[in-house]
Amino acid sequence: MVTKQVKDGTGAVDEADLTRADSLAREIFSDVANKWAFLIIETLGERTLRFGEVRDAIEGISHKMLTQNLRMLEHNGLVERTVHPTVPPRVEYTLTEPGRGLRATVDAMCAWTHRYLADIEAARGRYSTKPSGNGSRGSSR
Repeated sequence: MVTKQVKDGTGAVDEADLTRADSLAREIFSDVANKWAFLIIETLGERTLRFGEVRDAIEGISHKMLTQNLRMLEHNGLVERTVHPTVPPRVEYTLTEPGRGLRATVDAMCAWTHRYLADIEAARGRYSTKPSGNGSRGSSR
C-alpha cells in the first residue's frame, strides 16, 4: 500500500489519523492486526528465538506465513533480525522497543480473550440458532 501524504488545513500531515484511508497509522495497523503477527509478538516476548523455535511454538503456522510476518514485523521496526556469520548461518529474532510496546497491547488482547471467551461462545451459540428471517443471518462459520 502506498501512503499518500495529505496535509490538513494547517499544512501539517497527520500520519497517525486512523480515520484517513491514506494514513501511515492505518497501514501499520493493517499490517500488525492479524493473528500470526499477534502470535509471533506474544511468542517472542522478552526472548530471542531462532526461526525454527518461533515456528515450533506457534501451532499451525506455515513456513511461508512465518517468513512473511517476520519480514513485515521487521519492516515496521517491531522485530530485529540478527544473522550470525556461522555455517550454516544462525538467524535470531527479538522484539525491538516498539515491538515490546505493542506486546503490552497483545497481552491485553490475550487477557480479554481469556476473560470473555465463554461469553463469546454463548453468544455464537445463540446467534447460530436464531431463525434466519427479519434480516438476521445464520452462522457464517
